[in-house]
Amino acid sequence: MRIKPRLLKRWQFSASVFAPAVLLLAITAAAVVGFVLWSTADVDRRSLLRQTELVRNILAEEVAKVPRAQESIAIWDDAIERTKFKFDKDWIDNNLGIWMYEYYGHDHVVVFDQDDEPIYTMSDGVSPETTLFASERSLLTREVAAMRALIASGALQTYVNGETAKLPQVVDLRQIGGRPAVVSIAPIVSDTGDIAQEPGSEYLHLAISYLDEEIAAGLGKRYMLEEAAFATERIPSSDHASYPLASKAGRFVTFFQWKPDKPGQVLLAQTAPVLAGTFLVASLLIVALVDRLWKSSAALEAERMSAHHQATHDALTGLPNRTRFERKLEEVLASCTRDGTQVALLMLDLDRFKKINDTLGHQAGDDLIRAVGQRLQELLGNGALSARLGGDEFAIIYSGKAAMNTAADLARRAIVAASTPFVVAGSEVFIGTSIGIAVVLDGDADRLEVTRKADIALYEAKSTGRNRAVFYEDVMYELLQSRHTIEAELREALRGGDQLAVAFQPLFHCRTGTISGAEALVRWSNPRLGQVSPAHFIPVAESTGLVEGVGDFVLRGACELGARWPGLTVAVNISPAQLRNPKFSGRVFDILEESGMRPDDLELEITESILLEDEDVASAALREFRRAGIKIALDDFGTGYSSLNYLKRYPVDRIKIDRSFVSQLARQSASSAIVQAMVTLAHALGIAVTAEGVETHEQVDILREMGCNTLQGFLLATPTTPALIEAMFRDQVAAPESEARLVAEFA
Repeated sequence: MRIKPRLLKRWQFSASVFAPAVLLLAITAAAVVGFVLWSTADVDRRSLLRQTELVRNILAEEVAKVPRAQESIAIWDDAIERTKFKFDKDWIDNNLGIWMYEYYGHDHVVVFDQDDEPIYTMSDGVSPETTLFASERSLLTREVAAMRALIASGALQTYVNGETAKLPQVVDLRQIGGRPAVVSIAPIVSDTGDIAQEPGSEYLHLAISYLDEEIAAGLGKRYMLEEAAFATERIPSSDHASYPLASKAGRFVTFFQWKPDKPGQVLLAQTAPVLAGTFLVASLLIVALVDRLWKSSAALEAERMSAHHQATHDALTGLPNRTRFERKLEEVLASCTRDGTQVALLMLDLDRFKKINDTLGHQAGDDLIRAVGQRLQELLGNGALSARLGGDEFAIIYSGKAAMNTAADLARRAIVAASTPFVVAGSEVFIGTSIGIAVVLDGDADRLEVTRKADIALYEAKSTGRNRAVFYEDVMYELLQSRHTIEAELREALRGGDQLAVAFQPLFHCRTGTISGAEALVRWSNPRLGQVSPAHFIPVAESTGLVEGVGDFVLRGACELGARWPGLTVAVNISPAQLRNPKFSGRVFDILEESGMRPDDLELEITESILLEDEDVASAALREFRRAGIKIALDDFGTGYSSLNYLKRYPVDRIKIDRSFVSQLARQSASSAIVQAMVTLAHALGIAVTAEGVETHEQVDILREMGCNTLQGFLLATPTTPALIEAMFRDQVAAPESEARLVAEFA
């Protein structure tokens, strides 16, 4: 007999939904009950720990009360007079014996003479003859001997001399007559210091206080401890707790026992009916929900599939999103451990995307991201997965053989794909991509660790030129840590102090050899790092936003020098971050006004990267500076791919030929031809030329013959302090004839 499809489907639904629901309820009930039982047991355990700590403290206080009470009568001139010099039994009863029983509850008191013989005893408020104490005396010889040894060691003399405020005492727990007791013995000494005693001749006062039921009952009532009692042995009972009291020799003397509070059990008794009712209601609700699920299971399945896709895929590109990326990476890394599969992770970040997004709008930015995602999918083959992590960040996961070579090929093709023009909003746009690559060849690998390495490699790719791929190396992490250290120290240096300084390298007229000005350079001397090269800390400052603070510092130092030497040019490098700030031009003019420097004497040096990244902002700022009379120089000229184009499009007063060309100058060399072309072109456009990095006399001769205007380099002068550069300015003004010597040196 065949089962009807509908019945089969209902049975499958019941098995797949109802059974798990019942199982879940049972597991939940067991988990809740288990948790409640564990919680109540834990509450009871914590309560017992608190009560035990309380008992420990109150018992310690109870023991300490005996020697404290003893101090009130042992440090007393009258006690010495009435025991040692003139024995007065009535006085001793009223002050050292019966009074201690009536006021402090001491059960026994004994006074020993200098030969350790009892001259007075008191038991339970009665003062019998000392012979009645003979039966118990042997039990206390240890404490008496310990007190005499303590006196012989000089402890009492230290107290008498005022070197310590604590009277030496011997306190211990003992079994006396089968009863636990606190035994305390102290020497009888002068409270005024007027009565001197021969060391070792002091009388001793011994007090005994039994730890009996009366004391236990008092402690229990005072601290709300039920059934408190002292017992000679521990009672093994789950309803009672005990705390042992031991003598200094480590022997158990008694056990303080009580019935501990169990708030957890009380809570369990109160909550059990509520929990039972809750689970009953939950069971009824599950039955109702199963019926509802049966009617809407198909719709829920469709929604689940849709929600799963939305949760694991990027809505804009359709590529897997960060969630799916992380899961996939964990899967391939696990397979790497199992079967030796190699894994490569490529982290991609689009170059110049922000500029397109800002200029063409967010819709154009979305279209560009969508197009990039499509190209990435097209270039991937089997074993690779691409994902969009957010913004303009993408990732590629490759698992298979030869991961190193495959990753390099994927990176190359991704760079080519990103560099090919995109048509967005009816216009061609150009971007690039920087790629960081981490490869797992064998062994265990953690997703976070692999991602971290790829991110570090991506950071290296972006900070060393962009539109390139870089494989992770351990040294990169060390460099990143070094950057973090430099950043932290630089922030501290910018807060104040004298770590940062401005140095000045002179600029010389090529023909005359006279000083035409100086370039301001920042120097940093750190207490921990020593002299830090600008090549190390300036890139860190630019990437962390600290370069504006450094730039302001150098600009102010340059303007302060320029204000004192009008007519001489002072050049200052400015960074892209400074020029991007819309308030930068106002800041420059404020510093000029505050320092008193003429705008005509200030020259701002910019690099091609500034013009490349922020063309509109840079152009507006440069024109504003030119209108004010400030000169603009294009630094590192010839190292960019479009430097000649900038000479036509931007207002530039000077180009600085990069030292990489100057260092290779020689007769009939290719570099000489290139430099000559630069000089000729610049002069044709009315632009002055400075050659930097001049280090040989041959270079000076060649540059002079080419018609270069200004020279700068270690051959002529190294960067120096403000005081020394001013001395050079002053010497030139005071002794113009020194110019002839400079010309001779050039020649």
